[in-house]
Amino acid sequence: MKARLDTLIGRVTMYNLIVGVLVAIAAVALIGSLAGQIFYSPLALLASIAVAVIATVISSWLFARLFRTAPHLPSAVITGLLIFFVFIPTAEPGGLALLALAAVVASASKFLIAIRGRHLLNPVAAAAVVMSVTTLNPSGWWVATPLLLPFVAIGAFLVLYRTRKLTLGVGFIVVATVLITGRMLMLGTPVLDALWLAVGSFPVVFLAGFMLSEPLTLPPRRWQQFVVAGVVSVLLSIPFQIGPVYSSPEIALVVGNIVAFVFGQRRGVRMRYLGSRALTPTSAAFDFEPTAPVRFVPGQYLELTLPHRKVDSRGTRRMFSIASGASAVTAPLSVGVKLSDPSSSFKTALVGLEPGASVRATWVGGDFLLPADTSVPLLLAAGGIGVTPFVSQLLGREGGSRPSDVVLVYSVSGPDELAFLPGLAATGIRVLVTAPTRPEGLPEHWEYLGPGRVTAELLRTAVGDVTSRRAYVSGPPGYVDHVSAELRKAGARRIRTDQFAGY
Repeated sequence: MKARLDTLIGRVTMYNLIVGVLVAIAAVALIGSLAGQIFYSPLALLASIAVAVIATVISSWLFARLFRTAPHLPSAVITGLLIFFVFIPTAEPGGLALLALAAVVASASKFLIAIRGRHLLNPVAAAAVVMSVTTLNPSGWWVATPLLLPFVAIGAFLVLYRTRKLTLGVGFIVVATVLITGRMLMLGTPVLDALWLAVGSFPVVFLAGFMLSEPLTLPPRRWQQFVVAGVVSVLLSIPFQIGPVYSSPEIALVVGNIVAFVFGQRRGVRMRYLGSRALTPTSAAFDFEPTAPVRFVPGQYLELTLPHRKVDSRGTRRMFSIASGASAVTAPLSVGVKLSDPSSSFKTALVGLEPGASVRATWVGGDFLLPADTSVPLLLAAGGIGVTPFVSQLLGREGGSRPSDVVLVYSVSGPDELAFLPGLAATGIRVLVTAPTRPEGLPEHWEYLGPGRVTAELLRTAVGDVTSRRAYVSGPPGYVDHVSAELRKAGARRIRTDQFAGY
């Protein structure tokens, strides 16, 4: 079931998923308005969403032209939809003009409040702060209403699940709800009323699903993200006022964005394309030379942006695990890519790149990291090109020398599909291969386990001390779910996973 959900959600871009979810919530609000369950009239809702989206798209395009960069329509549409839910709907010309101004401020913040090519603040939160502090059009966060809560919760779940931020989102919701409930109890509100008020009338779930989780304003490591979530939940829940600035969801989020920026990669990653290398008949490594040092920890990934014509539903951005072992240098960055026929428009454009072309990565992060202590015995399991993060990790340990005790279970769809074979062989680790037929010329320390799927019995037989090893599994969702379950049956207790969802 989990693998099916991963595959289903992975078929669309993150941007298209968010657009679809927000449009669905807007549709529910319109139906509620027609039924008399939403305070705002259908005309106010329709006029506001039209003005918010159109103003954001047009202003984003104009700012992109002004700053000589490519506009990103899906991002602009999302910003417009969020503006619609944050500011009070209206059908009055003056109110619509102020709503359009908020949209322009949000678009401008992406370009004006940016450092080294990376925007600092969530654009909608930035616009809400500006409009509220100036009292031009204070935010209303009308989306926080009991009627919309179930639909917001479902949408938030899908977004957080797709971005692998479900734990972060749930943690934020729990902490913020507890703090707000405690605050209401101190004011004499009955317990159940206080709890319902915290969940139904504060935009906690909406913030978690659609704004706090924005990748470009999150730090790269999970513990850093939890720190940011904690800061936002506290500032959201505790009332304060400093001059014209008072406690509000937008102030809490903006402060969290600043904390996140301190933690994160403080520049956009610009790279020059060097070329590609065939890894197997169906996969290749693509090499890029950064124009400035890129800091990453082996096992992390980067989000590559590749604008191109005739973009399909998968979009212009894709996350790839880094295969390079060195970090914080300008040495080439390599990513392993599974190629298919027919291919997505993104991969078609990637394959068609000419050496010397300029490309950009928007984000570097991830927590699929090996223990710093190299004496910890490890069991790694990779499905196909899912071996990429392990290549980075193994090459990054002791300059590529053999780690103390590592076993890699490497499952491929054919005997000629062993990617990064020379590099893995050079590490000297023990590698156990499953493939339909035995690959020829396996290196020393490599063993062929047969054509079947990885099972608990196979793991116990081939790796006798599986219960004492930390396990890491990487590959397509179906492979990760299956092998993780078999590892647990075999007695493994500490399992980390990295799913190539929608790959």
